[in-house]
Amino acid sequence: MKSLLVAGDRSGSGKTSITLALSALLSATRAVQTFKVGMDYIDPSYLTGVTGRPCRNLDDYVMSRDELRAVFSHGCRGADIAVVEGVRGLFEGAEALTDLGSTAAVAKQLDLPVVLVVNARSITRSAAAIVKGFQAFDPGVDIRGVILNQVTGTRHREKAVRAIEHYCGIPVIGAIPRTTEMELAMRHLGLVPYREGQGHEEFRERIEAVKRMIGEHVDLDALLALAREVELPPEGSSIYATPGESDVRIGVALDEAFNFYYADLFDILASLGAEVVPFSPIHDRLPEADGYILGGGYPELFGAELEANTAVREGLLEASRNGTPVYAECGGLIYLTDRMVLAPEFAGSKREETYELAGVFAGEARMPERRMLGYVVGTSAAGTPMGEAAFRGHEFHYSSVRLAPETRYAYRLTRGSGIGDGNDGAVRDRTIGSYTHLHPVTSRVMLGHFVDCCRT
Repeated sequence: MKSLLVAGDRSGSGKTSITLALSALLSATRAVQTFKVGMDYIDPSYLTGVTGRPCRNLDDYVMSRDELRAVFSHGCRGADIAVVEGVRGLFEGAEALTDLGSTAAVAKQLDLPVVLVVNARSITRSAAAIVKGFQAFDPGVDIRGVILNQVTGTRHREKAVRAIEHYCGIPVIGAIPRTTEMELAMRHLGLVPYREGQGHEEFRERIEAVKRMIGEHVDLDALLALAREVELPPEGSSIYATPGESDVRIGVALDEAFNFYYADLFDILASLGAEVVPFSPIHDRLPEADGYILGGGYPELFGAELEANTAVREGLLEASRNGTPVYAECGGLIYLTDRMVLAPEFAGSKREETYELAGVFAGEARMPERRMLGYVVGTSAAGTPMGEAAFRGHEFHYSSVRLAPETRYAYRLTRGSGIGDGNDGAVRDRTIGSYTHLHPVTSRVMLGHFVDCCRT
């Protein structure tokens, strides 16, 4: 199986649109397995959508080396080529003096050749200096080729390509013109999720335009020539081994409002003996289950619809009060509060809007607030639905949750903000709601404790 990694020289280089289109084009004739460096949900939704295989996340700040390799090997089963999309600039990570949490670290740990996307706007010979600097900064990263973006005209392209190939000794396999056709639809937390956008003709047309542009200006044969053959372990990781038949049912909220899930969640739940029962807090009634999981997403865009479905709101409140375990992250946490308040002009509203929600936790969510994005490190207390454990995760939101002063918290954070004052993981009965997003592979012990709670 072949593999390669597409990295950027900085955020905004265009690597997301380029990786999306390359994956889609390669999928026409091959089984393409995609990965995303970092704890992102939205970019993977696109890579999943265009390949038909669930994109998986790789992050060496959160994952151990063995976990990183297990996720990669598990995802690659049955694939012809693995395409990994980097995060931010190639060397951006959690620290200034190490590559921890960076795209470079993942490339080295998995021995992946790198195709560097360079924003060449208004530069030609200087593009070679950028590439040369990236090569010299960490010789352990195997940069094999370059794709230029934001190129204006033949002369611009020819000068930049000639300089890079002369001074850096690697090929330029594509030069993308500067055009609005390469822009994907955005909102306050990034791209519009693929699941939400795919029902709109304009969205689909944008995807096709990006594919067409990359197909015309990137040499796919040259790209494949840069990929490296990798040998996968003959047996799958024990992390994903399933016990056979499931003995517990867990309802997972999955619709337009709640769709921020790592693909590994569903495999890890199966490995813990749980059957996943998807349901929509917008469209459905609450299914019978032994426990419930509500992931992140954009509940702020569907306030009226969520409020109108009283069957799910009241059903979750009753289930929680009866001791049924409920685990909620970010958007799910918001849904479990009394109400959601949107400021005027936010999400298309002309005035302040208030929507009644499930009311499991006394308090309210407000948007917008300070945008929070970064790693989380903390510990979970014993006697709570996720059990006693140390964890690393991520937070990613544009809201605040203000809960009653008597609220108990399961998580104490040493890095990250959480709900407030270093506290996260609000607990009531056997319900827990947090801003922290946990990766299911690294936090499988905590998920295992939750599933065990669902059995009792």
